[in-house]
Formats: sequence, C-alpha cells, structure tokens
Amino acid sequence: MPGVASVIIAFFVVGLPVLLIFGQPFFRRLMDHREKRMEIEARLTAEKAAQYAAHNERLEQRVRVLERIVTDKGLDVSDQIENLRDRPLN
Repeated sequence: MPGVASVIIAFFVVGLPVLLIFGQPFFRRLMDHREKRMEIEARLTAEKAAQYAAHNERLEQRVRVLERIVTDKGLDVSDQIENLRDRPLN
C-alpha cells in the first residue's frame, strides 16, 4: 500500500497545483463566455417584453375604441366600424 499512498500524496502536492494553475485560464474563459451569453439572453428577453408591451397597448387602445362605439347610443355604429377599418394600424 505505500505505493498507492505516495501516488495520492504526489497528486495533491504536484498534480493539483499544476491543474489549478493551467486550468485557471480555461475556467476564466468559460465564465466569461457564460456571462456574455447571459447578457445577450437578457437583452433579447427585454426586447421581447417591450414588443409584447407595445402590442398589448395597441390592443388595449382598440378595445377602448370598440367599448366607446358600443356604449355611445347616439352614433351610427356601422359607420364608425367602417371608419376604423380604413385607418392604418399603428
């Protein structure tokens, strides 16, 4: 058994420090890559959220117009709907 113990001791004395020294640049590059990927994903997620918010705002505006048309009793509903169809969507 003295052979196995000496190999284990040699690994901790020589091998482990060598692995830590030469593995550090690889580990740093890996962490930098993960950080950059997370930043890109965060930017894309924020962009999608802004697009959904803008789309949601447009839908809410259209619903408000439709609610106003339905609740206004003195106006001709079909003429207003046709006027809305002619307007461009923003």
